[in-house]
Amino acid sequence: MDRDAAKQFIMRNARPIDLAVYKYFFENESNKAVINELAKYQNEDGGFGHGLEPDFWNPNSSPIATNDAIITLFRVDALQQNSEMVNSIVRYLESHDSFDEDKKCWLFAVDSNKDYPHAIWWEKNDDGIHGFNPTISLAAFIICYGKRTLLYEDILKAGLKYLEDNDEVSGDALKCYLLSYELLKDNNVVDIIDLEHLKNLICERITDAICKDIEKYGVEYVPVPSDFFSGMYLEFITSEIKQLIDAEKGVLGRLQKEDGGFDISWEWYTQYPEFEQARKWWRPRLTIDKLLFDGVHEDVLKL
Repeated sequence: MDRDAAKQFIMRNARPIDLAVYKYFFENESNKAVINELAKYQNEDGGFGHGLEPDFWNPNSSPIATNDAIITLFRVDALQQNSEMVNSIVRYLESHDSFDEDKKCWLFAVDSNKDYPHAIWWEKNDDGIHGFNPTISLAAFIICYGKRTLLYEDILKAGLKYLEDNDEVSGDALKCYLLSYELLKDNNVVDIIDLEHLKNLICERITDAICKDIEKYGVEYVPVPSDFFSGMYLEFITSEIKQLIDAEKGVLGRLQKEDGGFDISWEWYTQYPEFEQARKWWRPRLTIDKLLFDGVHEDVLKL
């Protein structure tokens, strides 16, 4: 992998929010720029929208976009108790906007997505719920930064049981489980669910989920190691996962494009011409993840 070419691609093409993330990790800049750029995607109700997740351009707040903001804050060490942004997120989530009170889940897709450019998977079908994505991480966030109640504790317990009962869990859902584990661990919330049991289950499900056919990497939309380990969650790397990481690292050079960036492996399957702009936004973001993944130090991988 040509890291300098990747850097140049990011500098030329990244949105300000993604460029701020890059500079935090690779140019030793503070997380304040990330927070300032992220604030531009936050609505008055405390939730996030406005295309923060580039595959749907809904300006209204949604649980998924808000979860994406929490991930960004977490990865740049900006989840601070009682900060203005964190308190606003708590306010949005506790309002139960886009929350199914009967099923006790936040919606994966919201109705208003249909009114703006979007990929087909962001169209609300049936109840708009997609397992525990993003419910498990949003419940953990509220418990750690908002008001802890039996409702959110019960959601965590139900999420753990779901993981126990389902061998096949999507990569995107597993990333929500990873975040929930880290939030609970970092805030010493150890009396609701068995965190060690959760960690072991996540490791098993990630190992099962990662595509073993490296010929599909960068070509088909399949879970790959860098989806999970782009500078985060390194304690989940088992000996089996390390082998998969080594396999992906071996093909990064082949997957990198001539312009230095990496490309997405999916289409929108809708008629919106804005897909090409979304792809341009996605590529630097994906390239940053590949750089972080490629930079996972060998000492971390020695098991």
